[in-house]
Amino acid sequence: MNQMNQIKLNNNFKERNSLGHDVFEYLKNAIIDQTIEPGSRLVESKIADMLGISRTPLREALHKLEREDWIEKIPSGGFQVVTLTKADIEQTFGIRSVLEAYAARLAAENHQDKDLLPLERKMKEFQKCLELKKDSDKLQKINTQFHDLLYSLSKSPKLIKMINQLRAQISRFRQIILKQYEYALQSNDDHVKMLDAIKNRDGKKVEQLVRQHIIKGKNAVLSELAQEEEEKKSA
Repeated sequence: MNQMNQIKLNNNFKERNSLGHDVFEYLKNAIIDQTIEPGSRLVESKIADMLGISRTPLREALHKLEREDWIEKIPSGGFQVVTLTKADIEQTFGIRSVLEAYAARLAAENHQDKDLLPLERKMKEFQKCLELKKDSDKLQKINTQFHDLLYSLSKSPKLIKMINQLRAQISRFRQIILKQYEYALQSNDDHVKMLDAIKNRDGKKVEQLVRQHIIKGKNAVLSELAQEEEEKKSA
């Protein structure tokens, strides 16, 4: 289990009514980008000191993180960050493959030609960032924006809402896999094929491409997880 003295957090918070929500978002993002690593123990008093806040908004944030399955209580007291398991990964990517493949199919069927221009621009932005080989955080942001634009073309508010409910968990996985340069290259190739299928209004083809794309992501995450476990064993 990682120790609190290894975690570095900012203390740019001021007491206000929305502080609990702001601390929740900050800690959630720290978990997503692995500033706070899986398995890290969270000690209330130390986090409050690090953030320069009282314990009341921190407790509010911690309880919300627990409800949304980012952290869990431990028998010795306090919380720890939930460790990603193979079952978690399989389940999340399974749900994604159903929702996002269907959204892509609807996008192919429902879009207007002018709707594709922002998608093309975002794809070129991804390619340019990929060529620089130095900013995986920016790459992740552009990748998320590309997928958001694609799924917005489905014209299905309910479906988009369901996909967005998985957004934070998806971001956690993208943070892991887009650091793998070979996967990022492969992801770019997939984007090109998806866009071509949408242009051709080939709903069946783009649905298949998105499913395959998500399976590649799942396998990349499982591979990274297995590698981390091997490194821990040999350490």
